Amino acid sequence: MNARTEPAPAGSDAIARPPLVRELLLVAGLFLVYKFGRRLATGHTGEAFHNAYRVWDFERAVQLPGEGAVQSLLLHGDGLAHLANTYYAAVHFPATVAFLVWLYLRRPAHYVWARRVLAAVTTAALVLHLLFPLAPPRMLAATGLVDTARAYGPSVYGDPATDSLSNQFAAMPSLHFGWALMVAIGLIVATRSRWRRLWLAHPILTLLVIVGTANHYWLDAMVAAALLGLALAVLPVPHRTATTAGRPRGSLVPERRDERTLVGAGR
Repeated sequence: MNARTEPAPAGSDAIARPPLVRELLLVAGLFLVYKFGRRLATGHTGEAFHNAYRVWDFERAVQLPGEGAVQSLLLHGDGLAHLANTYYAAVHFPATVAFLVWLYLRRPAHYVWARRVLAAVTTAALVLHLLFPLAPPRMLAATGLVDTARAYGPSVYGDPATDSLSNQFAAMPSLHFGWALMVAIGLIVATRSRWRRLWLAHPILTLLVIVGTANHYWLDAMVAAALLGLALAVLPVPHRTATTAGRPRGSLVPERRDERTLVGAGR
């Protein structure tokens, strides 16, 4: 008898990693479309301030906590305010890119899902920026809040009247918070560590920073969370398997000893 064993063909756990060049072009294209779209929303200064007063009055009407309560914690020292401004300026985009790169390399199925969710949320945010221009609380005298970036640095924005690189009247929704929340959810879903829920510290800290620096209202973060919730409801989470949730040795196809086929047995 000439018996030998051969592994069964890889099943659904073998997830094909998308072509790198295509993904780079796709992500870069989405980013450029978003940046161009934000520029289309500029020039609505009067409407942006009108909407800002409406948002501020609404928050007080429903008795949301004042943004000033968070900012007062930052103003106890120059160092804390500077640290919050640095976090706002330097963490948002690099953290999201690092999240996508890690998923691409280690969790291909979750990468495709996360990229689709982020694209959907960002597209919805762009539409809302066009329909509802909003001045941030740091520009609204009625709030009594300090523009911590200008007072303590560093600042990512120039004078709104001359700033041609960004649309400062696109406060709602806050993509800082929406992306941070997606990073945390994505890492919780894609990993198996007992400590993975600690990733929620990233969106929580981001929320305190965007509010404390007077760059966003509470409502901006709430709308971002709602958009993310809708995207997650429409785009299903990949089933977590030994492959998609990680294996100790990083194998893309789990070993299945019980499914090996005996070839040539009984000859």
